[in-house]
Amino acid sequence: MASAPSNTCNMVFPDHGITTTTYDRMGELKAFDETKEGVKGLVDAGVTKVPRFFIQPPDKLNKKSSSSSDHPHESIQKKTIGSGIPIIEMEGIISGNVERRKEIVKAIREASEEWGAFQMVNHGIPETVLEEVAQGIQRFNEEPKEVKMKYYTREAMKRVRWACNFDLFECPAANWRDTLYCNMSPQPPLPEDFPEACREGLLEYSQHVKRLGELLLELLSEALGLSGNYLQDTDCAKSHVFLAHYYPACPQPELTLGSTRHADADFLTILLQDQIGGLQVVHENQWVDVPPIPNALVINIGDLLQASSYIIILMSNARFKSSEHRVLANRRGPRISLACFLTSYPLTKAFGPIKELLTEENPAIYREVSVKEILTYYDSKGLDGNSPLHRFKL
Repeated sequence: MASAPSNTCNMVFPDHGITTTTYDRMGELKAFDETKEGVKGLVDAGVTKVPRFFIQPPDKLNKKSSSSSDHPHESIQKKTIGSGIPIIEMEGIISGNVERRKEIVKAIREASEEWGAFQMVNHGIPETVLEEVAQGIQRFNEEPKEVKMKYYTREAMKRVRWACNFDLFECPAANWRDTLYCNMSPQPPLPEDFPEACREGLLEYSQHVKRLGELLLELLSEALGLSGNYLQDTDCAKSHVFLAHYYPACPQPELTLGSTRHADADFLTILLQDQIGGLQVVHENQWVDVPPIPNALVINIGDLLQASSYIIILMSNARFKSSEHRVLANRRGPRISLACFLTSYPLTKAFGPIKELLTEENPAIYREVSVKEILTYYDSKGLDGNSPLHRFKL
């Protein structure tokens, strides 16, 4: 684990007019954490300035972006990578249309190679389910603090917990968000373990997103030229975890971020976002907006899928990428999102190069590594904008 931050810290942010000051950063972090009220508590208290430990260095705040599409719904019709982050139409996949399946596999392969992310529409999860789970997350975060505080903890073994920034004491600067963590499988919490405000929505959405995740693994396997059940048979998505994020309106969004630059430490992420906006992905060294589309889901290739299947064939152009992304802070809010992380179980299971993809010309460049090892390193360094994969090269 990373060493704890110093009790004092010199911070210089000339672009923001903040002079060099020595202050008790650890003391401020502890005092904030002990309130068990999160960022929402700051907003409810009427703060007009972002506390110093949320302020990002200027080089992290470059918010220049290339719009994913001036008319996002047009790209649904175009379905071309050149028009922005790909938007893949899933209609027809469930009916068993063989030709349609081939088209979707091709679109997923191209999107994963070029972007490491794409949006899905007509994915089969009912609109009512999406609306209820998002509304439930908002209801929970806006309940009285006495209701929420009993879920506030940094104990990683708690299957349902609420906190502000999992890496609050490790990250260079905190993110402007609160998060409800729910380990949904393979050993689900009891229904009564969930907050009542979002219990029904989370449990119903969990069933739908698990099935969708299994389908996506089939399509990704086929996109690799492997049998459809290959990835699922490796137990790479036997577990799924929910991170329900609540981003309150920020009084100084120019000083902080909702989520700093990172790639997810999992195999695959299925993300539901509301219509506030702010999500961006890196493409060709440039931030690109991911425009909200009603009822769409954003799919991110995670670092673990990259490490265990595609980075190992880097010499053949690293066909699939993990998606680096971030969320901007906003004066509007709250922004609601729900990320479903698909990962392996048990965490000690080791993953390495897929032997069917290796040749003398395309050797493995990563050693076998367990999910636990990657997550331990990932958690210790916090969301610092750097992938953990370099640590595991051969």
